[in-house]
Amino acid sequence: MKKIIIVFASFILLVGIFLYQSASLNDGRLHIVFCDVGQGDAIFIRTPSRKDILIDSGPNSLVLDCLSSHMPFWNKTIELAILTHPHADHLNGFLSVLKNYKIVSFATLDLKNNTSGFRALLESLKEQHIDIRYVYLGDRFIFKDGVTIDIVGPSKEFLAKTSPQGLIGEKDEFANVESLVKFKSFSALLTGDSQKEELKEALRLVSRTQGKISILQVPHHGSRTGLDEGFIERTSPKLAVISVGKHNRYAHPQPETIEILRRKNIKILRTNEHGEIEIATDGFSWVVK
Repeated sequence: MKKIIIVFASFILLVGIFLYQSASLNDGRLHIVFCDVGQGDAIFIRTPSRKDILIDSGPNSLVLDCLSSHMPFWNKTIELAILTHPHADHLNGFLSVLKNYKIVSFATLDLKNNTSGFRALLESLKEQHIDIRYVYLGDRFIFKDGVTIDIVGPSKEFLAKTSPQGLIGEKDEFANVESLVKFKSFSALLTGDSQKEELKEALRLVSRTQGKISILQVPHHGSRTGLDEGFIERTSPKLAVISVGKHNRYAHPQPETIEILRRKNIKILRTNEHGEIEIATDGFSWVVK
């Protein structure tokens, strides 16, 4: 009898969790989550039609905590993964993700890095028969619910100029996938480790297609090399999000970057101070959780 009660209670609990996650995670809104993964980037996106997207994966397995908090426990499929560039603090988490989730489509730049982590990632993708799609400025992902992801940088020409051998090191950043996520009148510009030169290239496309943006991921964890005042004036974001680790050895974010944002009265949220940062939107208004 006791076993029957335990089984029944477990069943009721499981049903309760199922109903709760179904209601809370499937609310018909677009969710963008800046995961708290320390000194690195990992951004989880869930579209209104329940398509799951992961842009970068942080330096370790902490990204799994973020995914489990925002995906139903029975859902182990990520429809789209994007690696902005092959640096350890953006790619290493994919090794854990690939062990726990099925990735349907994987996109990145045609860039190589001579590190064990990057080689392990390529091997894992090959073992799971996941083809790599190389993306450049002008490419686009379209979802049936109206969400689009426009690749606004880099161009093939920029990539060839900054990495003529198709290689990137661990110290100097060159090209980086920049994406503009749009849903009705809402937009978020995700910049990874972009530098000022590449942002200028992206700005031309953003200005033609979007103009002002709602959310800006501050480039390169708030480094002084990623942002200038002219870019902020042209895009006028309402919120700037900085993915950065506590007490990091790079002293990110830099005071110069913070001052640029403050002079323009832009609200700043940082993962090292606020932890995980989630934006939810119906395409018109948006809230920060």
